[in-house]
Amino acid sequence: AILKAKEIVIISLSLSCSNRKREDILESAQYFMGVALLAARRSRDPSTQVGACIVNEEKKIVGVGYNGMPNGCGDDSLPWRRSGDNPVETKYFYVCHAELNAIMNKNSADLKGCTIYVTLFPCNECSKLLIQAGIKNVIYLSDKYHKLDNVIASKKMLDLAGIPYDPTEPVEKNVVR
Repeated sequence: AILKAKEIVIISLSLSCSNRKREDILESAQYFMGVALLAARRSRDPSTQVGACIVNEEKKIVGVGYNGMPNGCGDDSLPWRRSGDNPVETKYFYVCHAELNAIMNKNSADLKGCTIYVTLFPCNECSKLLIQAGIKNVIYLSDKYHKLDNVIASKKMLDLAGIPYDPTEPVEKNVVR
């Protein structure tokens, strides 16, 4: 059955005039992780796309970032490969992580007390930044590198700084495709 424009408007109006609020909304953690996942889709890294969303205590977004080359360094000027004989010819000396970019892109003077939602558990260098910025909580989606030394060190620093880190459930597939 094909609906005509007039019928669609009537259906739309009848739905919007309901006296009851919607109950099928995203939870806050799903929403903010969804923003991080959308940010990750901006990354040009062919192997790892990471997004981060920083939220203040009022549940307002104050910073968003994704992994990519530094500003002013063209995406085609530096290597994207993960391995090679010469480390200078791999991405690891160049790519700015999502957490760094979210902090640098902040629209607030202060990040103290904020929560970061990140699609991949922060490395040790990013955890240093999060601690120094005053981030109070880390919510992550994936911890696939949990056995690597830099993630072990990251967790050690977060523990010592009293910053909890908690996994979250994946966002519904129909929210972010």
